[in-house]
Amino acid sequence: MLDFAEYVKIFVALLVIVNPIGTMPMFLGLTVKDSAADKKRIARVASISVAIVLAVSSMVGEHLLGFFGITIASFKVGGAILILLIALSMMHAAPSGEQQTPEEAKEAEDKESIAVVPLAVPLLSGPGAISTTIIYAAQSPSLAHRGVVVACCLLVAITTWIALRAATPIGARLGRTGINVVIRIMGLLLAAVAVEIFASGIVVLLPGLG
Repeated sequence: MLDFAEYVKIFVALLVIVNPIGTMPMFLGLTVKDSAADKKRIARVASISVAIVLAVSSMVGEHLLGFFGITIASFKVGGAILILLIALSMMHAAPSGEQQTPEEAKEAEDKESIAVVPLAVPLLSGPGAISTTIIYAAQSPSLAHRGVVVACCLLVAITTWIALRAATPIGARLGRTGINVVIRIMGLLLAAVAVEIFASGIVVLLPGLG
């Protein structure tokens, strides 16, 4: 088990990379023709999907990496690079291609149900969020640690549900400029997380740097 501060950091890192506030404009755009009841249902299904994807990743991700012969250190370096790319996109307040391509965005406009795809996957729980979850879950082999990481994932999903439910009033109050400011700040925090993960992985792969 890690100390309480470390688990708070895990929760914040996951929340920043899931970035429910940054997904609000996409959520509002995709649900513009839906009723209030439909928006609530989409927010609920998307949040449950996020919880499932992240929780499963935290429990089986390390075993899956072992099956393919990938070390946690290598995954940390690769995952950190991916997370940094997402952070750079966030600091420019631009949608990241690592999370959703223009083709996927266009296809989403024609889908009857967009709660799971593209909202939950890949916009909210995309490759960056999955990578971060696996990396933090692998910090300790104890079941108690995995349980707390899963709890962090569930808290992130609950926060996501609250954010999506409040997307309409928050979007109207903040406006596009306000949302962009928040996204840039979260991108800066995410970049710091990426550097920390990269450093912890590279010193294992290249011990001389330590």
